Amino acid sequence: MEEKQQLNEAFFTLDEKNIMDKLGTSREGLSSDEVQRRLEQYGHNQLQEEEQKGLIAKFFDQFKDFMIIVLLVAALVSAAFGDVADAVIILLVVVLNAVMGVFQENKAEQAISALKSMASPEAHVRRGGRVESVKSTEIVPGDIVLLEAGDVVPADVRFLDAASLKIEEAALTGESVPVEKKVGVISDPETGIGDRTNMGFMSTNVTYGRGEAVVVGTGMNTEVGKIADMLNTSEQTMTPLQRNLDRLGKYLTIAIIVVAVVMFGVGLYQGREWLDMLLIAISLAVAAIPEGLPAIVTIILSIGTQRMAERKALVRNLPAVETLGSTDVICSDKTGTLTQNKMTVEKVYYNNEFHDDEEGVGLDNPLLRATTYANDTNITADGTLVGDPTETALVQYALDKGLDLEAQLEKEPRVAEVPFESDRKLMSTIHRLSDGRFYVATKGAPDVLIDRCTHIDLNGEVVPFTEELRQKALEANHDMATQALRVLAGGYKYSDAVPEKVNTETVEHDLVFAGLTGMIDPERPEAKDAVRVAKRAGIRPVMITGDHRDTAQAIAQRLGILEEGQGVLTGPELQQISDEELVRKVNDVSVYARVSPEHKVRIVKAWQNNGKIVAMTGDGVNDAPSLKTADIGVGMGITGTEVSKNASDMVLADDNFQTIVFAIEEGRKIFSNIQKAVQFLLSANLGEVITLFVATLLGWTILEPVHILWINLVTDTFPAIALGMEPAEQDVMDHPPRGKGATFFSNGVFPSILYQGVLEGGLTLFVYWWATNNPVHAGDPELVHLDALTMAFATLGLIQLFHAFNVKSIKNSLFQVGPFRNKPFNWAVLLSFVLLAMVIFVPGLNDFFHVAPLNGEQWLAVLLTSFSIIPIVEVVKFFIRKFDKED
Repeated sequence: MEEKQQLNEAFFTLDEKNIMDKLGTSREGLSSDEVQRRLEQYGHNQLQEEEQKGLIAKFFDQFKDFMIIVLLVAALVSAAFGDVADAVIILLVVVLNAVMGVFQENKAEQAISALKSMASPEAHVRRGGRVESVKSTEIVPGDIVLLEAGDVVPADVRFLDAASLKIEEAALTGESVPVEKKVGVISDPETGIGDRTNMGFMSTNVTYGRGEAVVVGTGMNTEVGKIADMLNTSEQTMTPLQRNLDRLGKYLTIAIIVVAVVMFGVGLYQGREWLDMLLIAISLAVAAIPEGLPAIVTIILSIGTQRMAERKALVRNLPAVETLGSTDVICSDKTGTLTQNKMTVEKVYYNNEFHDDEEGVGLDNPLLRATTYANDTNITADGTLVGDPTETALVQYALDKGLDLEAQLEKEPRVAEVPFESDRKLMSTIHRLSDGRFYVATKGAPDVLIDRCTHIDLNGEVVPFTEELRQKALEANHDMATQALRVLAGGYKYSDAVPEKVNTETVEHDLVFAGLTGMIDPERPEAKDAVRVAKRAGIRPVMITGDHRDTAQAIAQRLGILEEGQGVLTGPELQQISDEELVRKVNDVSVYARVSPEHKVRIVKAWQNNGKIVAMTGDGVNDAPSLKTADIGVGMGITGTEVSKNASDMVLADDNFQTIVFAIEEGRKIFSNIQKAVQFLLSANLGEVITLFVATLLGWTILEPVHILWINLVTDTFPAIALGMEPAEQDVMDHPPRGKGATFFSNGVFPSILYQGVLEGGLTLFVYWWATNNPVHAGDPELVHLDALTMAFATLGLIQLFHAFNVKSIKNSLFQVGPFRNKPFNWAVLLSFVLLAMVIFVPGLNDFFHVAPLNGEQWLAVLLTSFSIIPIVEVVKFFIRKFDKED
């Protein structure tokens, strides 16, 4: 049977009769035949993946990049000139990049697989009047599902009955406190997911109570299914590094073609053989291609990855190591990322005054006793607290104060209770005391409990609860609520007997007011400092959460995210704003509350449309689409779901927001070091191009292809890799992000490449001219040419080794940054020098490379000319710094 579209109704706005009619079901459930028919119609209750490309197709897609094409041309040229080893190395680099690209493309598939694994394996349903256990994948719309504490909601459901039912939805909505579920109709069809209290959602967890519900959506028609669809259809954004490499590849391709064609044309104009000119043009193209650049970038990123792993930041996508360094905005989830995802008592009110947590509460305090007795938290054998987060927070607070709760309850056991009900917002327990009396403990909503109190406990003395004292208690409640604290009141009384009927009318009256407790999911201790450092680095932190407005605003203010003049926007308000208006307004908003997964993606895109590079942190299923949409997604390793981790580029193994600060610093350092490597390689290659081009114009035969390939492979590659290990410059976190428009050529790199390349080419040509005009083997033109060729080859190689010291800093003096601080760099330069010298000194090798040993005078000329690039560049840097200060 052809698959049929499921109903897409706002079921939370309908009453039970309408729901049952639309779904064609009843409280007795569906018959077996009807279940089978609906399975064929709607399909199984599981998430679908988009059709994926095969591995071969993915592999060949990687070769569409400009830089890869340039490298393939380089490999062909190298092979054409007989340098098979060089061609093989280049091809290995290309294949390695392609394999890495294929690996990264599998992230979306992994995210969907993780979503699938979250589904409940089995569920209890009523079918044909009988309750049975079935696989969650076989549930269909119209099924009647029975839920209790510990169950995973198997599909999207509308509740028909709910007894003290609470469901933890943090992974979907971001709200840290379990949601209390009700049966009543919600009239507003625009109500957000977090406020649909009569609905249950696939893959969320029942923490308290029980309920009966009808299935209204399965598979891809669930809220989690919509997230899966967003993951399937969201576009993978290019990182700044990938954009830079792509742009560099295009520039190089155009430059190489233009210069090679001009060179070929000039030669033909001079009357030279077309075949000779073709070979020279190809030599020039080889000189212009930085064969080792992709490999060098990969190695520098890998080194950064290892350093970050040591600090608990695990990188899943290599270019992401650098991306954080260019981040303008960090959109952070609140629950579990900026906060501890653990309700904690922060403030208490008793004896008619506030007491901060650090002041402590005595073990005989009536508030402590009332709120821990009227409490269903279980303490396991290993000391773990199991139960509602609000109740466990109260018990943990008491345990922290030294109260031996288990021993107390053994002495004063619970003999009766009035369970919590959402309508009356109270819970009471009755305990037998050693003197034969009974102790009644009550906790609940302050406004409700205060109305049932006739007395108040003041310093151990029970006195009448006067209107003045009542108003002070209500003001204290209001004061804590405005600080986004979740407030519960405690009360008690003594009774001579347990009522025959234990209910709210017989128990919850004439209470003694004990006080108020204010709880909150507190911010992480290190998060505030991380926010401060991010702001100092010019990065805008933005909080995006599914929690309530007041809570989000309070936490954001405490962390320093929300400053004066910056606004708070809720999901329903966001729903009324167009994408265009959001792009204009996004700069003025620092906190978003009660948002859905779709809203998070809109916010990230709005920042991106303002030209900003956006990082998104998160740990829930609801964060996955925005993590994938952002320029870099940062998942949480401990509290994070597999979905969020698989959708991320980087995972914080310790869930520590502070680790992001280190990642930002490391990212900035890595970009700076890649920039240095690019400056070094391109200035060296430009020097080679100028040498060949001018020599051709002058009719000189200088630098054969084998010379250029050896210099590019040996004297370029090792120092360039070692430049990636340069330590960060001291002010790396004291300037704003470089922004989306920044390239490898920014910050003065491009003019440096130009003048330094010209300098390298000029010095090499000077040495060749000097050698031909001061011949050692006068009268033998062939030996004179061989000496001049050897000196030009040695000079160009050594110039590049000396020049590697210059690029340790673009503007600062070599002696300020320290010429020998980087030990791997020192060894790399030494190794390159030895390999360069071997070609000249070792018999057989020098014949293969068409060079000859030089005498002392020739070596002195080569060394002095090569070394001169350091003082010349130092003088230029001095004037650059001087002009910068004047500006």
